[in-house]
Amino acid sequence: MKINVVGTTGAGKSTLARRLSEALSLPYIEMDAFLWLPNWQEKPDAQFLAEIEDVLTASPGWVLDGNFDRSRAIKWRDVDMVIWVDTGFCRTMVQAITRAVRRAWTQQELWPGTGNRESFRKSFFSRDSVLLWTLKTWRRNRRRYVAAMADPRYRHIRFVRLCNRDEIDRFVRVITGQPACKR
Repeated sequence: MKINVVGTTGAGKSTLARRLSEALSLPYIEMDAFLWLPNWQEKPDAQFLAEIEDVLTASPGWVLDGNFDRSRAIKWRDVDMVIWVDTGFCRTMVQAITRAVRRAWTQQELWPGTGNRESFRKSFFSRDSVLLWTLKTWRRNRRRYVAAMADPRYRHIRFVRLCNRDEIDRFVRVITGQPACKR
């Protein structure tokens, strides 16, 4: 199975993608790990897209975490399912803020070998703020994925839209064949 988990920064796509990867025993592929070079520099598109194509064709199944419209022709060519994590604006912002604070506090390296770390200044007081990015892209991403779901070019793809934690948990149980939780 080939799955692409998409959604606005902070929606929970990485968490869901890692969870599915583990539960389905499929490789987890984080697109950001292929995009970023040290000092927050992006790879040239030709290199980025070639690396994504190589990793996607190297395995018969995977869980891909990431949006990047410019990669859509590659990643959606053979994808079976696109899971859109479409949490509400307030929830997405709270999750993005919580993650930004945690990452700035712990200074964890985001992608091995890049040295890239979030800081309070970069996250909260910069034009390159991940939080500003979330604000700018939340509504645009909704329009973009609604349009993609209706686009005849993608009729080979099963789209799944998950809007809250209960839907996400229920979906994971169904796709992995886990029994329903008893309450």
